[in-house]
Amino acid sequence: MKISCEEASNICNKSQYKEAGFWEILKLRAHILMCKTCAKFTKENTAFTSLCERAGLNVLSENEKDAMKKDLEKHL
Repeated sequence: MKISCEEASNICNKSQYKEAGFWEILKLRAHILMCKTCAKFTKENTAFTSLCERAGLNVLSENEKDAMKKDLEKHL
């Protein structure tokens, strides 16, 4: 059940996007109990994700990106 710090960071990132499975999360929790560096990373990653969610960031669609690119090229 022991995992590396690299694997722990990957699981942490997956868990932020609800892509980590039950066993992965269990492994991560066991790892961060013993590794203070990964515990800090997990805490900061969770805070960053929370800030992004609260900011209400929106992503442009492909059509919007193309229109913006055409408009920019027109002005150059």
